[in-house]
Amino acid sequence: MDLETLGRILLYLGGLFVLVGILFFLGSKLGLGKLPGDIYIERENISFYFPLASAIIISLILTLVLNFLIRR
Repeated sequence: MDLETLGRILLYLGGLFVLVGILFFLGSKLGLGKLPGDIYIERENISFYFPLASAIIISLILTLVLNFLIRR
């Protein structure tokens, strides 16, 4: 692999990270992470959070988008 290919891969990965960051930012504004079905347990010394409903919604959206892009 030459340096040009490596540079192109790093640029694509960087763009992907920027898009994921924007999606997380917008998702928090839309309420993802605070949905009914997200598990949050808080005790004296421990807090546990598992965004079950949010993960399912994100998975469904990504599945639809990727199927649309792949079947083009």
